[in-house]
Amino acid sequence: MTKRTMGNIVGSIILSLNIVCTTSATELLNSSYDVSRELFIALNAPFQKEWNASHPDDKLSIRMSHSGSSKQALAILQGLRADVVTYDQMTDVQVLHDKGNFISADWKRRLPNNSSPFYSTMAFLVRKGNPKHIYDWADLECDGVKLVFPNPKTSGNGRYTWLAAWGATSKANGSDDAKTRAFMTKILKNVEVFDTGGRGSTTTFAERGLGDVLISFESEMNNIRNQYGKEAYEVVVPKIDILAEFPVAWVDKNIERNNTVEAAKSYLNYLYTPLAQHIITDFYYRVSNPQMMSKQKDRFPETQLFRVEELFGDWDSVMKTHFASGGELDQLLLAGH
Repeated sequence: MTKRTMGNIVGSIILSLNIVCTTSATELLNSSYDVSRELFIALNAPFQKEWNASHPDDKLSIRMSHSGSSKQALAILQGLRADVVTYDQMTDVQVLHDKGNFISADWKRRLPNNSSPFYSTMAFLVRKGNPKHIYDWADLECDGVKLVFPNPKTSGNGRYTWLAAWGATSKANGSDDAKTRAFMTKILKNVEVFDTGGRGSTTTFAERGLGDVLISFESEMNNIRNQYGKEAYEVVVPKIDILAEFPVAWVDKNIERNNTVEAAKSYLNYLYTPLAQHIITDFYYRVSNPQMMSKQKDRFPETQLFRVEELFGDWDSVMKTHFASGGELDQLLLAGH
């Protein structure tokens, strides 16, 4: 072998090593709520394609972690190094600031619409023909109606269900607290299964066949129909319902440690783009884009939405009054037994 040939080989090896050294791989971990799997599978692929095209030396992968959003937040406080969170309740993001300073105090103002790229409301899934005649919240207290929804202690989904039922009933009865508590006690008596998260409730209702009514996000109801058969179920959206925001945030402490600042921020900003917003509405989530919502009126029934803060005060007050140990939920559970 000549010296020139040897030199060419060595030069090629050095060049290859330089290419390996200058090519990196970024990995994002998205900590998300229980029933968001299919949505983010659809959202992640276009973002990865766009990122990889504009960052040819930085191949991006996105991992997901799913469970009840409160459990997800606790996992981060205990060491899960998630880069971004996409939750179904404000308090589960806020706790990351309050309990460990993982995110900035101004996180709600860093992205549009209170850092919520989409929203939803609660809906009922009933079996074909609606045999128990469930059309509004008041119908849920009838004898013999078996309900399935997640435990409000562990699930943002369950908390929104509880607050939606309470708020709609209070509006209907002129804010008579005694009547509202009596109604909520009957609802709790009718609960057949309290799963820890929304996906568990879906499995209980659709696969195990338990319950007459599944209560969950409107988006989840329609996705269940698509998965398990549209002819087997009907979706009912109550006349008065709650606005359920889906907040997102990058986890400041983790993205600094993981060296994922640019990717994490770009990923969450992408959720507001027309492409992402179109995908989001395909999964029956509502968005704050009037033109896009107008084009899909048939997909989203009209309902009068109220905000949590309108009837219950801030989320700190809500958690203490309704879901803390000895709160309204615990008291009414005891009253019903």
